[in-house]
Amino acid sequence: MALFDRFWRGSRARADARAGADGAPAGFFALYESQQPLDDDDDDLPPRPRASGKPDFDAWDAKLGLVDEALVIEEKRRRRWWQRDYWRGRSKLWWTGRGFMASFAVLALLIGWLTVTAPLSKSLEPIAPPQVTLLASDGTPIARQGAVVEAPVKVKDLPPHVVQAFIAIEDRRFYSHWGIDPRGIARAAWTGYGGGSTITQQLAKFTFLTPEQSLTRKAREALIAVWLEGWLTKDEILERYLSNAYFGDNQYGLRAASLHYFYRQPEKLRPEQAAMLAGLLQAPSRFAPTKHYGKARQRMELVVKSMVEEGYLTAAEAARLPDPRIDVRTRDDNLPTGTYFADWALPLAREGMEASYSRSVLTTTLDSRLQALASRIVARAPLGGAQVALVAMRRNGEVVAMVGGRDYAKSPFNRATQARRQPGSTFKTLVYLTALEEGWEPEDTIPNTPITQGSYRPKNAREQYSDQITLEDAFASSSNVAAVRLFQAVGSEKVIRTARRLGITAPMTEGDPSLALGTSAMTLMELTAAYAGIAANEYPVEPRAVAQGEPGWWEWLTTRKGSMSSGIHSDLEGMLRATINRGTGRNAALPVANFGKTGTTQDYRDALFVGYAGDLVVGVWIGNDDNSPLNGVTGGSQPARIWRDFMRAALRIDAAPAPEAKDTPDPEGPVQPLDVLDGQEIPIGQDGAQLRIEGGGVTLSQPGVPVEVRVGEGGVVVQPAPAPSPPPL
Repeated sequence: MALFDRFWRGSRARADARAGADGAPAGFFALYESQQPLDDDDDDLPPRPRASGKPDFDAWDAKLGLVDEALVIEEKRRRRWWQRDYWRGRSKLWWTGRGFMASFAVLALLIGWLTVTAPLSKSLEPIAPPQVTLLASDGTPIARQGAVVEAPVKVKDLPPHVVQAFIAIEDRRFYSHWGIDPRGIARAAWTGYGGGSTITQQLAKFTFLTPEQSLTRKAREALIAVWLEGWLTKDEILERYLSNAYFGDNQYGLRAASLHYFYRQPEKLRPEQAAMLAGLLQAPSRFAPTKHYGKARQRMELVVKSMVEEGYLTAAEAARLPDPRIDVRTRDDNLPTGTYFADWALPLAREGMEASYSRSVLTTTLDSRLQALASRIVARAPLGGAQVALVAMRRNGEVVAMVGGRDYAKSPFNRATQARRQPGSTFKTLVYLTALEEGWEPEDTIPNTPITQGSYRPKNAREQYSDQITLEDAFASSSNVAAVRLFQAVGSEKVIRTARRLGITAPMTEGDPSLALGTSAMTLMELTAAYAGIAANEYPVEPRAVAQGEPGWWEWLTTRKGSMSSGIHSDLEGMLRATINRGTGRNAALPVANFGKTGTTQDYRDALFVGYAGDLVVGVWIGNDDNSPLNGVTGGSQPARIWRDFMRAALRIDAAPAPEAKDTPDPEGPVQPLDVLDGQEIPIGQDGAQLRIEGGGVTLSQPGVPVEVRVGEGGVVVQPAPAPSPPPL
């Protein structure tokens, strides 16, 4: 009413000010006060004047009260939730409704999250990968890995005492609760036995969740358990639980455990056998009857006691139950569970396998003859305390032999596929390939003088330099300064692009001149696959553990493979051949066409030889795990010899003398093997005679001759030959 009074007086005052000389009201007020009485039922019109001609203020006040309420409602409607006044004055009913809506939204989000992160179909799969037996390409078993998993069980096919044994010890109210059992938790805490978690919660835990101990994990476990109860019947939950639970000895599921411990199908289990299996679930490894029969029997007695308490057995029946006899039948378990090849091949093989409970037998690309050959040659090599790795593959990437270290039992770390080491001069092949693709010719020359400008100043081994050198001779002698100059001439980005085309994924920095000398760390497998691409003139080559069939027309149409022109490929192979004929790779010479490159990293930390002959591409690495320097071992020494011995036997090459190499005349003089360092041996004939450069002199030795001849500052000296180093045990 006060609001109306102020409005009325202010408006009337302004009207009086505008009145005429006689003081008569003007405008709205003049029209209003002249109105005649109106119908009482006309609520849409302003309140009429009283009989005295004065306004009916009570009617106006009622009308304005309605307007005020409408304005307040409209003002609240227009407020936004982030404004402070939005939450003021809300009724309890409003808050209750909004709370219900928020709870419903959270529940919907949780259901959606469970649908995405814990799909129901996952509980159908075994929780552990089933056992896989790996075969060599000729069918010879080489390794067996994975859990022992058998077909799922059906509750309707099991004897009642089997189901009762598990329910009695794990979840007595299984068929009455809705996934979570507070009474069961209290009973377990009071009595000290019986599971606190329901069978449904346990299924949720080992099917969907990690074994972490946290309140978050327990909350998720309870939520998933309720969800499972809503989607599955009780028998379906129990079947999935029994088919996935771990029973020790690498046995997953009731069927696998029943066959393993009693050599009996679960449908034929006796009460005492079922009770012992049910008792294993609390601590499968600690109660495994094959190792701890006494503990397993005590746990079985607790299960039997629970069955009596629940009325599944009478006391007399329980007393008559004998101790079950373990019947573990002899199986073909002599295969190793791990080898270097198996550890690498199994994850790749499982990618294409469907999840199931059945055991699988998988034929791999491994050649049992070549694998045995590689192991034998590596074992007899005089490595001292160094480690070794060897990878042999076909030109299409099928791995036929792998040695990841000297002893898998002592160190399963695979140095062929896991160790990332510098490739040294073996990376120069990619630099020279890039140069050939940029128009360089093998006969083109490049300065072979020391680099005196810039912050990076590599040196040639034994300080061997010349004014100019051809690309072919620089490659054969592994000239460092020539490789860096060529790298800078063609551009680092182009060399990196060539490496990527050949499948090299190692990090490489543009503009880094040391990249030309192989300072980017990579695996031996990756490096060997790049050489396989060169050998096949089709790249990239992907290493494979399982043979791949012929590609279909669509795969052939959509899969892009790179290749080099026949002229460039021929020039590059000529350089690789020159390395073996008259360069640093002479120890790898074979009586057939073979191609390869040596590699030695700074301070003799890594020594490599990678090359190919026939249909085999082989990479050999020698080094120490702690990256400490080797004792003068270079890529052209022991790695080249291991490569040669493996190739000679693998290709079934008779040890006939190799044809004499015809060297191309060099205007700068004979090619010097620039990475032959002090202490390295150089073959000088087919009878095994060798020159060894050390201590400022040259020593001539030959296998089978008890003496050796040394020429040094003191003249010619005949001295006893050192005893050969025994092969490592």
